[in-house]
Amino acid sequence: MKIALAQQNYHIGNFEDNTRKIIGAIQYAKSRGADLVVFSELSICGYPPRDLLEFNDFINECYKAIDIIKEHTDTIGVIVGCPQRNPEKEGKDLFNAAWFLYEKQVLGVAQKTCLPNYDVFDEYRYFEPAYHWEVIRFKGKRIALTICEDIWNLGDNPLYRISPMDKLIVQQPDLMINISASPFDYDHDDDRLEVLRANVLKYKLPMYYCNTIGSQTEVVFDGGSLVMDAQGRVVKAMKVFEEDFAIVDTEQEQSTVTTKAPAPLKRATATLDKEMRVSKVDDPDQIINYLTSEKNIGEIHQALILGIRDYFRKMGFSKAILGSSGGIDSAVALALACEALGKDNVRAILMPSQYSSDHSVTDAEQLSKNLGNPYDIVPIKDVYNQFLDTLKPVFNDLPFGLAEENIQSRSRGNLLMAIANKFGYILLNTSNKSELATGYGTLYGDMAGGLSVLGDVYKMQVYALAEYINRNGVIIPESIIHKAPSAELRPEQKDSDSLPEYTLLDKVLYQYIERRQGPKEIIAMGIDEAIVKRILKLVNNAEYKRNQFCPIIRVSSKAFGIGRRVPIVGKYLS
Repeated sequence: MKIALAQQNYHIGNFEDNTRKIIGAIQYAKSRGADLVVFSELSICGYPPRDLLEFNDFINECYKAIDIIKEHTDTIGVIVGCPQRNPEKEGKDLFNAAWFLYEKQVLGVAQKTCLPNYDVFDEYRYFEPAYHWEVIRFKGKRIALTICEDIWNLGDNPLYRISPMDKLIVQQPDLMINISASPFDYDHDDDRLEVLRANVLKYKLPMYYCNTIGSQTEVVFDGGSLVMDAQGRVVKAMKVFEEDFAIVDTEQEQSTVTTKAPAPLKRATATLDKEMRVSKVDDPDQIINYLTSEKNIGEIHQALILGIRDYFRKMGFSKAILGSSGGIDSAVALALACEALGKDNVRAILMPSQYSSDHSVTDAEQLSKNLGNPYDIVPIKDVYNQFLDTLKPVFNDLPFGLAEENIQSRSRGNLLMAIANKFGYILLNTSNKSELATGYGTLYGDMAGGLSVLGDVYKMQVYALAEYINRNGVIIPESIIHKAPSAELRPEQKDSDSLPEYTLLDKVLYQYIERRQGPKEIIAMGIDEAIVKRILKLVNNAEYKRNQFCPIIRVSSKAFGIGRRVPIVGKYLS
């Protein structure tokens, strides 16, 4: 039997476009002689639909799409992901389901058993877990059909009480098919491969794994669909961060059709990567090496490009604007935006004040000349002084301080939003994760924006991204990369005046945010107790700022935003 995997990029709630793409892949699979074509989790409506699932009309549209697609299954089996109404009164109203269509009928439906309810996942809010498991018989094969998390319930400490494959294996299936919407993060891809192989070796069956790609606001899906034989060998590895299509013959166990070349992205070997992933936890000196490794930075680069591109395309926007300061963060964000959207669609605004250094302006100008994007210079000195004059009676000659510094940042934010409104741009925010973590930013100033490009990228990773962007020639001027970071809101200001050095700061932040290590564990790694307590206090005190921040493109295992829910008024470590 020839099984096709269709790795596609869906648009949440865009039933017309999603249905068109699915039908197109069905027709292509037919033309290549496939017996069955597989699509990813909730492919009909896009993943994650969140509270749209609470609208009856939304579910009706899902069912209409199923009816349309059914008409194209006369000679080919089709597996699509779609919500299914629960016929029982007890429990949630919906299942997260995989529909098996053939000969214009519903041949079978498999409901998802393991409903993730952690990090960016919130499936138990909407779906009822499966309580019935049956293999699906098709062309002489018994298929064990599961959905994403269903194959992750392995190990000595399983998260769920039931593993659906344990229920299905007693029915003697011939192969496993798993449809997924498994998000990208730079810690996750190798874990995913290990989980797939663990299932194959446990159940001694080949695995056909179809994952979605594309970005849905914050969450990026990297694809990486694959076929693995019963010995745990990868028969077919599909592209990452791109749509792809492949057909694998179950008898020959080899790829027979592919529309794209093998993925060019270099992956570290499992052994070396596993060693690095262990050392990043136990050895603080290895944390920065891990965060900035070539593998991770290359994947982050691809994820951010896809995140920017899909956000604009799916929102119906084409042009972006950002503030270009001559610093490393705005430089990397600008370079990424130009690559994602095209240089003519990204407008940089240089807004020097009396505290800006001459090289900041010339560096920002040179960057835009290298990239070829349009830019404007809009000095804020007069605007800033007018603010001070207006506030003078209220400020009552108090000494210059944080309020005056923030007026500069908010003046820039106002100007950027004015230009964005006037010309229909989306403002890209350029704050990095280290700044967001510690509250080193100004609400309604440099924290303004419609989308955060670098909000899940630590400062040391930003530097590594700059070097990666320059890998084939200088795009970001070396003077930007090597200058000491500064907000330039007062004379001779440096980030190190307010924060520990980023090489130390990022180590602590990674352990606290991604690894969820408390102060005792971090101090035990040999990091100074006073510095650790200071950093953790900064993180927790800044929650109110992050709560008002724009969506952040997620590239790590624990990004700020929907995947990290911390109370604003919490007292812990604050």
